[in-house]
Amino acid sequence: MRRKYNYTAPLLLKFPDYIYRGDVLKEIKIARPFITDEDIEAVANILRSGYLTHGRVVEEFENKFAERHNCKYGIAVSNGTIALEIALRCLGVGFGDEVIVPVFTFAATANSALTLGARPVFCDIDPETFNIDIKCVEDRINKRTRVIIPVHLFGHPADMDPIIKIARDYDIYVLEDAAQAHGAKYKGKPVGCLGDIGIFSLYATKNITSGEGGIILTNDSQRRDFMKIFRDQGQTAKYFHEFLGGNYRMTSIQGALALRQLERLDYINEIRRRNAKLLNEKLSKIDWIKIPVEKEWAYHVYHQYVILLKDDAPVTRDELMNYLRKHGVETAVHYPRPLNDQPLYRKLGYDEDCCPIARDVSKRILSLPVHPLISENDIDYIVEILSKI
Repeated sequence: MRRKYNYTAPLLLKFPDYIYRGDVLKEIKIARPFITDEDIEAVANILRSGYLTHGRVVEEFENKFAERHNCKYGIAVSNGTIALEIALRCLGVGFGDEVIVPVFTFAATANSALTLGARPVFCDIDPETFNIDIKCVEDRINKRTRVIIPVHLFGHPADMDPIIKIARDYDIYVLEDAAQAHGAKYKGKPVGCLGDIGIFSLYATKNITSGEGGIILTNDSQRRDFMKIFRDQGQTAKYFHEFLGGNYRMTSIQGALALRQLERLDYINEIRRRNAKLLNEKLSKIDWIKIPVEKEWAYHVYHQYVILLKDDAPVTRDELMNYLRKHGVETAVHYPRPLNDQPLYRKLGYDEDCCPIARDVSKRILSLPVHPLISENDIDYIVEILSKI
């Protein structure tokens, strides 16, 4: 039976809005993990038990996370990057293969393919959702293409139907990078189990967290078996190693925290969506700011609330960051460079001009606080400061 939570405003008041810091009265962080007393007690119970490694609580988390995302199997691992790598291994990716990824995402999406000796092939992005450009995907496919990795960036789903159709037409796999999209929905269905495999990150700033951690979803029992064995040194039984694997297990400490967080996922996403709605309503009055888009087929969970400065903005993005910092509002840039412009990929010979939309967006994008521990007063303050420019 699902436990019901009735979290109210007083819970949030444990975290003060106003902190004196030099000449700044208010300090609003870009991200803060939403940890409750129950979360702390769950972890403490594991510590008291003395059983700290992978165990039953992790299995319970795997099962409930998979069920929550309409999937048969969950495989918990040590972090989201490892989740990507194991998933690609499971799909047979290796030397000489190509993997199509959006150029505008966290480096792990592409690096996981590179680690296996495959070549990441970059696609430009949709200027509205910042997700992968569907037209670009089909243009990049050739006989070496094995996997497409759509990223549900910032919590907004990628447009999955055309991606899956392209993949089926060319007999290639779809690996969903849902690291930022816990509970997001595409046409009413949870992301993460729409393609062949999906992965999520449980990093400290994600919508739910285990500090570090990740989880892989699949409906295929053979893939589940491979990934579970691979994460445990290739063991099918204790000290019986069928093939080369590694130690990528999730600990019970992580599992206990993740399980308690999962129980509050809907509540956490509702707060993020409420905060985003308030920001949209108030920031829409500032004509040089473009607010985030939510497509009619999407349920956006706002891992990040990302604005775009229009061409006629009175300040640059970096000037705006400095201005907000001086007034006690922390911001971030996700991401300051497209992957093709990262030093690693420049050294590998990638074209710096291959994806002009992503390059332009990276200069004008800015993330504002949207996490559950900001209040409506915080939002009013952010908008007030921006309105004075």
